[in-house]
Amino acid sequence: MEGGGQEALRRRLRLLVAYLGTPFHGFARQRGVPTVAGALSEAIEQVLRHPVELTCAGRTDAGVHAWGQVVSLDVAIGADLERLQRSLNKMLGPTVVVRDAAWAPEGFDARRSALSRTYRYSISCSRWPDPFRAATTWHVGHPLDLRSMQAASDPLLGEHDFASFCHASKIRAAEVGAPEKSAPSLVRHVLGAEWSDLGGDQLLFEIRAASFCQQMVRSVVGALVEVGAGRKKAGEMTGILAAKDRSAAGPVAPPHGLCLWEVEYPHD
Repeated sequence: MEGGGQEALRRRLRLLVAYLGTPFHGFARQRGVPTVAGALSEAIEQVLRHPVELTCAGRTDAGVHAWGQVVSLDVAIGADLERLQRSLNKMLGPTVVVRDAAWAPEGFDARRSALSRTYRYSISCSRWPDPFRAATTWHVGHPLDLRSMQAASDPLLGEHDFASFCHASKIRAAEVGAPEKSAPSLVRHVLGAEWSDLGGDQLLFEIRAASFCQQMVRSVVGALVEVGAGRKKAGEMTGILAAKDRSAAGPVAPPHGLCLWEVEYPHD
């Protein structure tokens, strides 16, 4: 452990982290259950021999994956980043992999410095599931109307109150659980929302926003799949947004199809 005089000799580190979310109860550290932050911080502390506190760009839920999660933390100023990355990947890989480790600009914060987050959601429409994609793809098992789903995605663009697509507990907190000044806002600014046909009955949804509320992407995908399956019409999306009612959006897509793909920062 470092002495008291050395505690101040710290420098901000930025990690680019990929992980398979299946074994974890989300990113954030929780007592008694495996989490990405728990595994990563314990491994870092073992290598550097001093405590660390992690800040992530997006606190992914249980079962959600990441390719471009960004983590910031303060470490001893003389830390060997190449050795740290190599050691962490030997200890945690292939479930958790540090894709890059670099010193961050002064004042960098993985969460607060981010300009946008991009999530991707993978869907398989094939008749039978693919065992090699099963851990990261929602197997719907029947055709979906891609044009209708894209048309339903367009009203999401811009700034809206996404109460219809947020976790119910967040909605209750915003309405009655806290004083007005401290109630969490459910207004989000969506910068992009697009479907792609990857061939072989594989569909990909990509959505980019400044930030997201809990379960927002999965709730959006769930509603869009309802449109693609013909159970809802594309024109209903505007009304679902306006309703500000979680029950209006329908079922939530399962977590294993979702991946935090990329986080954008000013200096990038």
